[in-house]
Order: sequence, then C-alpha cells, then structure tokens
Amino acid sequence: MSDERNFPDWQELYRSTPAERLPWYHATLDPDLEQALDRWQVGGGRALDLGTGPGTQAFALEARGFDVTGTDLSQAAVEQAAAQAAQRGIAARFLQDDVLDSRLDGRFDVVFDRGCFHCLPPERRGDYVSTLKRLVAPGGFFFLKCFSALEPFDQGPYRFTPEALREIFGADFEVLSSVETVYQGTLEQPPRALFSVLRPR
Repeated sequence: MSDERNFPDWQELYRSTPAERLPWYHATLDPDLEQALDRWQVGGGRALDLGTGPGTQAFALEARGFDVTGTDLSQAAVEQAAAQAAQRGIAARFLQDDVLDSRLDGRFDVVFDRGCFHCLPPERRGDYVSTLKRLVAPGGFFFLKCFSALEPFDQGPYRFTPEALREIFGADFEVLSSVETVYQGTLEQPPRALFSVLRPR
C-alpha cells in the first residue's frame, strides 16, 4: 500500500509565512542537539545544518564555535537566513541545495537534520543515505531529528521507530542512540520525535 503524503511548496511557504510562525521555528539550539554535543564532547569543526529553514540552528552552532554551512531546498529560506546572518554579523554560509542531488563538496564533522529526512519520499531514502555517507567525515557525527511513530496526529511527515532507522541507516552508519523526545516549536502540543546519534561505519 502506498503512503503518499502531501507536503507544502517550501519555496512558497517561506515566501508567504514569517519564520517565527512556522511550526518548527525554535529560536535557540535544539535542546536534544545541545545535550548530544555536550555528551559526546563535540566542540568545533565544520558543521552542516541540513534543511536550515530560518537558520536558527546554524546561528546557534556558529555561537558554539563551529564553522557552519546551512542548506535548504527553498531559495527563499536561504535568502532569509543569509539576511539574518548578515544583520547579526554571523559568518555562517547559506546555500540552496537539494540533499537528494547535492552539490556540496567536502566533509563535515557534524551534520544536523532537524526535519528534512522525514519529509522525503520513501523510495528516495537510499539516495539520502548515500549523500550523508559522502558528507559526514570519518569519525564525525550525524544528528537526526524526525517524527516518531508515537506521534498520533496522522498528517505531515513520515514517522519512524528506532528499529526502522537502524534498518535504513545501519549498513553505512552506527546508530549510537535513538531516543523519544518532542519537536520544540510554535505548536501548543509539541509533536513526538526521535532524536538519533549516528556515526559513519
């Protein structure tokens, strides 16, 4: 049975909706990422904020000493994030890029995905894993936040269990942990999420 989901036109969404009103908008560093960086003592290097949206996570990573690149499928999102960075005097770079056909080169010590993977068509997940395998440096970390199978609302992104993530990523990444949490944002009832820490094999 096919599980087709309808997602917004990301370009139009970022053109028409103020960033602060988006459901996933979170002005400071995601608390799960913050805890993971502290736990694994990851304090610097090249970082990629994948699906950067309004750029808040990129700004927070820059403040922690990372050399940050933020990418998004939406050119409008990238332009807004870059404008915010310039206004705040932040050195993070922002680029329009499609993770399924990425033009990025080089490798990153940290890659953070806070909402990109769980919007991808199931048949393209293998392409996503291939891209991540190329982008995450040996010994680096891939931090993934996605909707949990425990989230009861049946619209929006795909949901995952820790076992499903191990099946999808396990050949190329070791899943060090995958814990139940929530998506901090602007919704009164935060969606259930999984936060996973992965390293390349």
